[in-house]
Amino acid sequence: MQFLIKEFKEFISRGNVIDLAVGVIIGSAFTAIVKSLVDYLINPFIGLFIGGIDFSDWVFKVGDATFKFGSFLNAVINFLIISFVVFLIVKLVNKLTPHHEEEEAPEPVTPEVKLLEEIRDTLKEKNK
Repeated sequence: MQFLIKEFKEFISRGNVIDLAVGVIIGSAFTAIVKSLVDYLINPFIGLFIGGIDFSDWVFKVGDATFKFGSFLNAVINFLIISFVVFLIVKLVNKLTPHHEEEEAPEPVTPEVKLLEEIRDTLKEKNK
């Protein structure tokens, strides 16, 4: 039992597990923010133009089975709206954060290229 506790302690104290936990917590908080933005601001705004976005009463029945394709359609529309809002937020954050462009390392010069550069430089000197 003590070995199991020690192994669990090592597992939990790894950086990637802690980072994952923080990511999940922040992700769920961010999801709540984006969902409220979509539900309370964007959907009502869109509803002004198309008269509401509630298709949940769209169903069809085959025998005893009821297919609620309107609820599925609502979920797809909400997914697309939320995805677009997240895209815009990420794009805004990327624009606001400074980017450190990495300079490309020069390719190593082969002996042939070095010799050709020396010949070129010598010819330039002679032509002056």
